[in-house]
Amino acid sequence: MSVIRKPGCYKTLLTACVFSSSFVMAAVTPEERATIGLEGTQLTPSGAIRAGNAEGTIPEWKNEPIPIPDGFKPGTFHLDPFADDKVRFKITAQNYQEHADKLSEGQKKMFETYDDYFMNIYPTRRSMVYQDYIYDAALKNLDRAVFVSNDSHLGMIGFTGARRAWAFPIPRNANEAFLNQQSRPKLVWNKSREVTIAVATNGSYETSNLDVEFHYKWSDPEIAEDDPEGLPTENILLYQQTLTGPAKVAGQVVLALEPITFTENFRKAWAYNPGQRRVKRAPQIVYDNPITAGDGLATTDQGYGFNGPNDRFSYKLLGKREIYVPYNPYKLFAQSATPDKVIAPSGRFNQDYARYELHRVWVIESNLKEGTSHDYSKRVYYLDEDSWEVMLADNYDRRGELWRLWEDHLIMFYDVGFPNRAAELQYDFNAHRMLALLMDKSKAPSFSWRAEDKHFTSAAVRRRGIR
Repeated sequence: MSVIRKPGCYKTLLTACVFSSSFVMAAVTPEERATIGLEGTQLTPSGAIRAGNAEGTIPEWKNEPIPIPDGFKPGTFHLDPFADDKVRFKITAQNYQEHADKLSEGQKKMFETYDDYFMNIYPTRRSMVYQDYIYDAALKNLDRAVFVSNDSHLGMIGFTGARRAWAFPIPRNANEAFLNQQSRPKLVWNKSREVTIAVATNGSYETSNLDVEFHYKWSDPEIAEDDPEGLPTENILLYQQTLTGPAKVAGQVVLALEPITFTENFRKAWAYNPGQRRVKRAPQIVYDNPITAGDGLATTDQGYGFNGPNDRFSYKLLGKREIYVPYNPYKLFAQSATPDKVIAPSGRFNQDYARYELHRVWVIESNLKEGTSHDYSKRVYYLDEDSWEVMLADNYDRRGELWRLWEDHLIMFYDVGFPNRAAELQYDFNAHRMLALLMDKSKAPSFSWRAEDKHFTSAAVRRRGIR
């Protein structure tokens, strides 16, 4: 291990600072290297167990992408490749104890709190299969990724050397495992319409409409992986969201430029206020500040399972478990699955649109560090072994009581080979309210949309400002 002193500080701080960084080479042993590969090995390139389980309820992972269904046209809502699958069984408030070993604490609390709650369990489909260049990069990362930690804030963790995919396919500890979620391959280009719905206790709601645009350079095959300069350490994610409704907030814009690791750079964010027609730096768009249009029902760093700097929590790897998690909900992504159908009169999600499958997940417990603050004192993440996507998160309040359950309902977009959310849900057990982040069904997402980097600048936001 080498330790160096580096001058500098995050731009969110106003004073100069000096912090030390520790670098640990994470190269695997020859024996470990022999266990992982694209074909015929114990582990897949993401570090997942290739074999199915003993009961046969989890199948073997195969390097076989989902065949594109007949009749699908790019630029339209994705057809369900598993439409013929039947429900294996239903878990209800009356029988959930029989399945408790395969449920998270948050899921069990749903059954204990709502006697009409249920989960339809479908056959398991290991559909998270990426393009070969992603797996090639992951295997190279075994020998080139270097774990980095520094004492900025209360200790930020990150990495150097990795490219395109999971930094640590064979994680040695909880920190490396959690960084696989941060470095996971994601959708490269996106222009979509989304809705955020904070549902009241009586089931009523108003939709907030957003236009979302982003370019995720980390997994972009058009950016040369072996460029001598390498990928930049900042501005890996260029992200913009614009509120288009309701009318009272229409025109508000959030722009964020994200590094792949926060050990050297911090998130840069701006907000455009149409009333003032001004673009201002927005350092508050981070950590436990409220998520956009969420009525206080979720934190900013919960979007996409987790996002942003990771220094406020310490991490503990609890191993792998077989858990029923949201998976392959193409029915939910269908154009007909509008908010009036997927939100039940109870104010909770219409579970007929959900699909749960049994998958192996990495379980990581994060605990709030002394000397800092966050709405959550503990968070338990359940990360899919084939993608390192957060599928579930149990979130605890400052008293240590289970407070909220987060669900990510992801589909694999088979035409581009990356997963993304069809919906994200959070249930608040204290307020008995739900937050739903859904895809707007007025128009399908565009993955062919392109924009230059200058599209994602504060000056460009100002020029495009309306109202």
